[in-house]
Amino acid sequence: MRTHQEVWSSCLNVIKDNVAEESYKALFEKILPLKLEDDKLVLQVPSHFIYEYLEEHYIDLLRKTIRKELGSNAKLEYSVMVAGTGLRPMPQQDTVAPRNKPISFPTAADKQVKFNPFVMPGLRNLEIDPQLNPQYSFDNYIEGSCNKLARMAGLAIANEPGATSYNPLFIHGNTGLGKTHLVQAIGLETKKLYQEKVVLYLSANKFQEQYVSAVQKNEVNNFLHFYQMIDVLILDDVHDFAGKSKTQDTFFHVFDQLYRSKKQLILTSDKSPVDIEGLEPRILSRFKWGLTAEITAPDYETRLKIFKHKVYKDGIELSDDVIEYLADKISNNVREFEGVLTRLLAESTLIKAPISMDMVVNVVNKNIKNTQKEITVDFIYKTVCSYFGMAADNAQSKTRKREIVQARQIAMYFSKSMTKTSLTSIGSQIGGKNHATVLHACKTVSNLMETDRQFNDIISNIEKKLKTM
Repeated sequence: MRTHQEVWSSCLNVIKDNVAEESYKALFEKILPLKLEDDKLVLQVPSHFIYEYLEEHYIDLLRKTIRKELGSNAKLEYSVMVAGTGLRPMPQQDTVAPRNKPISFPTAADKQVKFNPFVMPGLRNLEIDPQLNPQYSFDNYIEGSCNKLARMAGLAIANEPGATSYNPLFIHGNTGLGKTHLVQAIGLETKKLYQEKVVLYLSANKFQEQYVSAVQKNEVNNFLHFYQMIDVLILDDVHDFAGKSKTQDTFFHVFDQLYRSKKQLILTSDKSPVDIEGLEPRILSRFKWGLTAEITAPDYETRLKIFKHKVYKDGIELSDDVIEYLADKISNNVREFEGVLTRLLAESTLIKAPISMDMVVNVVNKNIKNTQKEITVDFIYKTVCSYFGMAADNAQSKTRKREIVQARQIAMYFSKSMTKTSLTSIGSQIGGKNHATVLHACKTVSNLMETDRQFNDIISNIEKKLKTM
């Protein structure tokens, strides 16, 4: 007789090949098999939110996988954990010794706050201004494939800060893709649901400035006591800690104290943890404890939604043709669109005329570098499919037809060589594969280019097409 652990392990082997790596780590690695009764497998999930997300997005995959293991009469039952019951074990301690002597945090019993750089005007010293922009809400944050996992994790955190498996939440991506907006939206939603929670957003540079000031004024203990009070700490641009050993050492202790107190940490960076140079290994290891989620450049459809929402919210009158043109031409980030919009409004006001298509084309040509379409994974994938005369939707299916598999491999090869997108994200966008599949695809394409002259010509033709479109 097979045990419930063996059945679920076999299921995971199948699931892992059919979902993106980040989704697998965020959802399925957190599930524990409880028991197997006849044909019924009971699974323990860490929160009601994850249960609902599985039911909405992965029920077909779960049903097929479990029936494959247990037969057509197989049944699935969930046991949902209540927040704070201690499902997640505490990570093992690092064996790396701290550079400086250990820091002793003041006891929580001392209620007097002597250090508070974020005092809310007109309120007593204990009240901390969360430093959140009310415009950066979830209502104003458009979801797309580029940010879906990060947004899903953010909503889960806002509902149960410090009690989910996403602690810390580490969000990374290029500038202008909405990292700051998302993490502030998490903070705003948390404050809406838990008014008593102390939420604070700040940049890594601001944290360092405060620490240096505290050292100069001999107020390091007060500095640490202040951060010990935070329930949800949102730290932007943590890559700025690189090379600053004393600040890193202090933040290491702040991180540990908050984590052990089951407080929530949310971090952003323009690079993934493994790509940040100049950070101590013990800090990098802690960044990996929870969930790492990448935000990538939005595809055309998502850009269109973002631009339409922005125009509507700001009360600006633009025709659909103009917005579609801008969504096609501005592909790097949303900040470029906001810059172009500001210039259009200024020019329209100056000449006292409505915004026309001619005006838009002129502003875009002057302000968007070369007006060249950015090479993205989505753009590469559609170009490769077009070259082979196949529909992109068909190529995304799970079929193993040779021509479709080869198109996927070629798209993965160009995505790795022509974009800065991570291997995990490339695999997720092309067939829902993992990073190992992408590496294998790149190696296969490279080998064929060396041994097959006709295949090498195909690669050259596609490359020319990508660079000239």
